[in-house]
Amino acid sequence: MITLFMQYIKTTLSVLSAAVLLFGTQLVYAAPKIQHWQNEHDSKVFFVSAPELPMIDIRITFDAGSARDGLVPGLALMTNGLLAEGTSKLDADAIAENFEAVGANFGNSVNRDSATVSLRSLSGGKWLESALETFITVLSDPSFSETVLERERQRALIALRGQKQSPQSVINNAFYENIYASHAYAAPTLGFEASMKAITRSDIQTFYERHYVASNATIAIVGDLDRKGAESLANRLTARLSKSEKLAIIENVNYKSKKKHVHIEHPSTQTHIMVGMPTYARGDNDHFALFLGNHILGGSGFGSHITKAIREDRGLAYSAYSYFAPMRVQGPFVIGLQTSTAQTDEALQVLNDTLAAFLKNGPNDHELAAAKRDIINGFPLRIASNSSLIGYISLIGFYDLPLDYLNEFTNKVDNISKEHVRDAFAKRVKLDQLLTVTVGQNIDDI
Repeated sequence: MITLFMQYIKTTLSVLSAAVLLFGTQLVYAAPKIQHWQNEHDSKVFFVSAPELPMIDIRITFDAGSARDGLVPGLALMTNGLLAEGTSKLDADAIAENFEAVGANFGNSVNRDSATVSLRSLSGGKWLESALETFITVLSDPSFSETVLERERQRALIALRGQKQSPQSVINNAFYENIYASHAYAAPTLGFEASMKAITRSDIQTFYERHYVASNATIAIVGDLDRKGAESLANRLTARLSKSEKLAIIENVNYKSKKKHVHIEHPSTQTHIMVGMPTYARGDNDHFALFLGNHILGGSGFGSHITKAIREDRGLAYSAYSYFAPMRVQGPFVIGLQTSTAQTDEALQVLNDTLAAFLKNGPNDHELAAAKRDIINGFPLRIASNSSLIGYISLIGFYDLPLDYLNEFTNKVDNISKEHVRDAFAKRVKLDQLLTVTVGQNIDDI
């Protein structure tokens, strides 16, 4: 099993990648048909038949992300991480050997909104049957042994201490802490040293029983089976899970902060910069305009406004970027870069001037047309494999996006005007409310 820290990094990259892909798709042909129903155990099911390859991909997403940690940050990640570390009859080695023996891949991850477990298996009878039995056992019968908990706790503590040496981890944690304050998104998914030391087996068992239940599961299936087979499979996947009462709603973000700059001293060779604020949730009517606009502002590398101003024109940084990360409630808009400490003030001025100009003027006709062309032409590769497709299906299901989301993406992006981009940015990104976090040395110290 990968360490909790590596799982966290993998999850973060996966989430950012999925967010970019979900907002960066455009149809030039019909997208796969998504079928949806509720299984016998009250789980939501989303299915795409893909008989071209003898494979089946399964991803079960639970409303069990770190926003559900409560008073124990890190609890959601620890619970998810321990699922494949032992059951009442199998230890971690036996679980790994069972999957390996039939060529199946198991995965699990956590972000702020959700926790997932996934399986990729051959669709043939004995291969699939063996992989499924192990998968369902891992999900429904975790042992959460004290010995394994203590081992993983020590790994997590090492990872947390390592984060203090990483300026990128320091700035990420400070950014979320400052823009989300007392909201459930404020704490890092990996938690804190104090909370990690305090987690008990009872905490984990209670979290599992509360959140890893059939009615809290969204099942995505892509692969070599028909609707009847998918219905039978979906019923089986959550049959051994219990039911529970509905979870509390994650509250909206009440962000009213004034423009602020937080600096954290760190002996790094460069100064890391993050600028942003909470903006919008998944499913927002403006998200096509915001995605398209961000592609032009700082989401497409060379040629984007931020990269041109920061790197190409002035050589202030090797890379600079911007992105939106919509979540269940208002996710952040972020601009980031790294620069030499001596150039920090200049880089911040150029960054703020570039953003202000974009908010005032928006994109021009040429930029808008080029961005649409990039997105449209790149779409077929985005859903070319079952493993990429199941990521979309899971997100569409978990966030209750329309089933025709992929089919309609082309038309929605094509219909965006430069005025719509400018207006959407003006509504969501406020210059007088931006948080700036810098991590590095003071200019007087170098």
